[in-house]
Amino acid sequence: MQLTNVTDVLALTRQMIDIPSVSDQEGPLADAVESALRDAGFGSVPPLQILRDGDAVLARTQLGLGQRVVLAGHLDTVPIADNVPGRTEERDGVEVLWGRGSVDMLGGCAAALALACEAGKAVRGGAFSVLTSDVTWIFYDHEEVAAHLNGLGRVQRNHPDWLAGDLALLGEPTAGHVEGGCNGTLRVIAHFPGRAAHSARAWMGHNAIHAMAPVIMRIAAYGNPVVDIDGLDFRESLSVVRVRGGAANNVIPEAASMTVNYRFAPSTRASDALAWVRGLFEGTGARIEVDDLCEGALPGAHSPIAERFLAVARSVAAERGCELRIGAKVGWTDVARFSQAGVPAMNFGPGDPLLAHTRDEHVPASDIVRVYDTLRAFVLAL
Repeated sequence: MQLTNVTDVLALTRQMIDIPSVSDQEGPLADAVESALRDAGFGSVPPLQILRDGDAVLARTQLGLGQRVVLAGHLDTVPIADNVPGRTEERDGVEVLWGRGSVDMLGGCAAALALACEAGKAVRGGAFSVLTSDVTWIFYDHEEVAAHLNGLGRVQRNHPDWLAGDLALLGEPTAGHVEGGCNGTLRVIAHFPGRAAHSARAWMGHNAIHAMAPVIMRIAAYGNPVVDIDGLDFRESLSVVRVRGGAANNVIPEAASMTVNYRFAPSTRASDALAWVRGLFEGTGARIEVDDLCEGALPGAHSPIAERFLAVARSVAAERGCELRIGAKVGWTDVARFSQAGVPAMNFGPGDPLLAHTRDEHVPASDIVRVYDTLRAFVLAL
């Protein structure tokens, strides 16, 4: 399948939605993205490089401009729910693009890809001064599945130099506003031992489920504290998300487990977060299994190049009669991978994140256009 209209960002979004790209099935869309980039000149002249790693497609300019911006987004979506092919419709007087991936995050990928094709054609034609900085584009696979499969993580392992830059912008849905950094995330499974007995003689056993109660109370009392980092409010959460245990209705359970998820502010190191959560279980005899642990990312909004981006984003928003909001990303995103690589990173993409993964996933056309216009004004010498 081909992407036949890369100059119209809305048409391009529709075309990308219509190429199903559920995780582990990104190949056809990755092929179409690679073909569009090659048609734009990447791989044809030395300043325009292109790389394929599995179903991740990467392109970059090598013009020696002194600074580098990385624009990244994932091509995969969650499973389709009768929402492919996409369509354009009007809701309450607003034009929206409807379909799987429109929010998470093919609208953001389309904005980056349209810009890459415009820049590539200009550089291939000899207009080396078209860019204000060198740019790397990364379109990657397997974001919506287990972290060890993540395509950006694979690129980081196989081609770490391709993540290098002075600022990374990830096209996660932010409704066209900016969310700096992200919380870290920790998931542990605590296994509680007990001793089985007939429930009529409960005192002869040790109830593994009851042993959870003090820990559950401590977790429930934690609340959602707010940590201010560089003027952004990162709200934490600590939750019991799953409980398992029991063998029969008349048996005292001899084993039980609970899964706990901790979303911690990026000012806390992952190792410290783990040590603190382990402390919640002291004295219970529980065995702690670490199921997931990822560092957060600091906001990354105070370098000169980040400040220039924010100034451009404010200006473009003002032209459209709205005010740019700058907040904290309380979920975990791949900006953390850039942060670990020493690259300040922010989330910036079209669409309401609350609509991601829903059957009614849709994005205002104006969001996609504003994100595209912002990126274009930021990286092109207009």
